[in-house]
Parts: sequence; structure tokens; C-alpha cells
Amino acid sequence: MSAFPRTRVGGLNLSRLVIGTNWFLGYSHQTKSRSLMIEQRHNARTMAEIIGVFAADGVNTVLGPCSKVLCRAVDLAEQRAGKKIHRILTPGVPRDDRGSVQWDAVGKAFDECAQASASFCWPHESATDALYDGMTGKIRHMERICSMIRERDMIPGLSTHLPQTILSADRNGYDVASYISIYNAVGFLMPVEVDWVQHVIHGAAKPVLTIKSLAAGRLMPQVGLPFSWATIRPCDLVAVGTTTADEAREVLEISRACLENRQANVELQITRSKQSLIKKKG
Repeated sequence: MSAFPRTRVGGLNLSRLVIGTNWFLGYSHQTKSRSLMIEQRHNARTMAEIIGVFAADGVNTVLGPCSKVLCRAVDLAEQRAGKKIHRILTPGVPRDDRGSVQWDAVGKAFDECAQASASFCWPHESATDALYDGMTGKIRHMERICSMIRERDMIPGLSTHLPQTILSADRNGYDVASYISIYNAVGFLMPVEVDWVQHVIHGAAKPVLTIKSLAAGRLMPQVGLPFSWATIRPCDLVAVGTTTADEAREVLEISRACLENRQANVELQITRSKQSLIKKKG
């Protein structure tokens, strides 16, 4: 099978499908009990198994925080697959109680990303959006942040929940290779309507990595993935988190089917209420 369709970000050749990690690390965006279930289920070995399913199908990019267990899992998956998996790590930008950036702590956070073999260092939404100034249309300290990332031989970008941040990055010419943006069919966690976010994505100067494609489990893959793949540009990417290897295989098949304009070959779940829908043989 051919490698998963590609795009270029910051000069690197990345799969357009990106391995999300919320469903590895316990960020369910649902309930505390659901998040605990995820945490208790996973360790570096189980994560590596799922990452390996993606890697075997040509997906070479993972997105997440600079977590020791996650980075260990990626190391294991790379060793087993014999393939490079690019890491997009999303550190915070520490600030004190008055809102002043703590630059020594920022440097330490970026150092940790570099030591974890990150290809990309894209400050998390909790940092980027806090630094966005709606009055001036600028992101405070973004030039310095990008410079610090470059000094550590990583490629800068940014993560945001605000479409305005993408416009700001473009208008001000910040040294970013891409932007992470929430985008899904039901508008989950999006600050404006879906069509407006799509408008911003299509006008962005750089590729956009869309997240929360399945609205943190609120959308079935057969619904959320076709929407995402059909309404972004050929240069853009989609991040999807999965909890099991079988879920990873479903996401891969559905995504390939969307991009190849065909029906996905996935087995439907069977319950008693659906027995009358099953076509009898003969």
C-alpha cells in the first residue's frame, strides 16, 4: 500500500493524517471517569502499538505535549517500524501571577522539547491565545518565541482556538510553519461558526493542522472524517486520536476512502436491534 497522502510543513514531508494523543493521555473532554479510564488503560507499550499501526500505513507525524511516556512510546514505535515519526510538541509558555512571561522557564520548556527529538515546537493554545492582543491584532512576544524555537533547531508554529490568531500570524509575518486549529462538523470548542473557521483555514498562508475532528468522541468517524477531509485544502492536515489499534485501522481506512472518493471498507457494529437490517444469504 502506498504511503498516506503527504503535504509539506516547514520543509518536511508529513502525512496529512496526524496521530492525536488526547485518547492516550487522559484528555477525554467528556468526564473525569472517562479521562481516568484512558489514563489507566495506556502506557508507553500500548501507545506504541497504536502508533505502530499508523506508522505501518505511512502516517509519520504525532501531535502532543512534551510527555515522557508519550515520547517513550514514539521511540518504541520508531524502533519497531524502522521509520522516522515526526513529533509536533506543544509546550506552554510559563507566566507569573502578573502575566509576565518567565523566559527562563520558557527556555527550559523548549529545551525539553528539543531533547525529546521534536521536529516542531508549537506553543499550546493556553499560551498562544493568552498572548493574543485583540486591540492590536498581534501576538505578544511571538517573534522572540519563534526565535528561541529556531535556536534549538526546531520548526516553530502555534496552536490556537481563535481563528483571529491565524490571521494575526499571517498579517504580522511571524516565523511559523503551520497553525493548529480546532475544526469539526458540530463546532465543538469553536468560538465562531464552522463556516467562518473554514473561511479562515482556506485563507491561511500556511498549512493548517485541524484538531478535534471527531469532537472528542461526539462524532462517529464515518461522519466527522468525511466532513474534515472534504472541506479543507490539499495542503492541510487532520489529527485524530484513537484508544485502540482497531480504532486506528478504522480511522486509516475511512480517511483513505474519503481521499480516494470511495466507500470505506469497515465492518459495521452489530446489535440486536439491527438484526432485521442484515441481508440474509441465499
